[in-house]
Amino acid sequence: MNLELKKELPLIGIVLIPFIYLATVWNKLPEIVPIHWNIKGEIDGWGSKFTLIGMLFILPVLTYVIMSMITKIDPKKRMSLMGGKLYQLKFVLVLFMSILALFIIYTTKSQSTSSPSFIFALIGALFVVLGNYFKVIQPNYFIGIRTPWTLQHEGVWKKTHAFAGKLWFIGGLIIILGSLIFESATFSTFFLTIVFVIAFVPLIYSFLKFRSLDKKEENL
Repeated sequence: MNLELKKELPLIGIVLIPFIYLATVWNKLPEIVPIHWNIKGEIDGWGSKFTLIGMLFILPVLTYVIMSMITKIDPKKRMSLMGGKLYQLKFVLVLFMSILALFIIYTTKSQSTSSPSFIFALIGALFVVLGNYFKVIQPNYFIGIRTPWTLQHEGVWKKTHAFAGKLWFIGGLIIILGSLIFESATFSTFFLTIVFVIAFVPLIYSFLKFRSLDKKEENL
């Protein structure tokens, strides 16, 4: 068997698990199922059960396809330099989307209140893992802190991602702990604040670092 295909089989299996689970519960689902929950986990949106099939293609399948194509469509041809780290990152993202899809199907099947705390903890875990990978992400147009300053200067890219990786790791841990300690309705605002901070602060950092390096180069 082709070595490349052998590596992809576990990922393909992870992508298919939500489809298999949906197939086993399909006949038990009513024609109209809950498809959206508010911040308290209460159902506030309904739709056809066929919506769930589309959701599976949007979450694990689309993630798998994009991550599989990224080295081929990367104009800088730098993503391939990540080697096994890129495969690991792809594995993490596909696994996250499949777990999320399974949770949505399970909650839809039971037609009960959702558990925002579980979603918060899952997202927090993703931030922790991604934070560990930021320092190895090569400059590209698809993944990472893509600002005009990081894309223009490789040094800014590396420094920004080293900084952002630590920030995402810490932010993810805080989200996980907060989701376990506080009620979801109380924690939701705090969660959004953390997400804003770890997303926005690295943008400012990349600009300041670019200006700093730019001035040093001018003085040489």
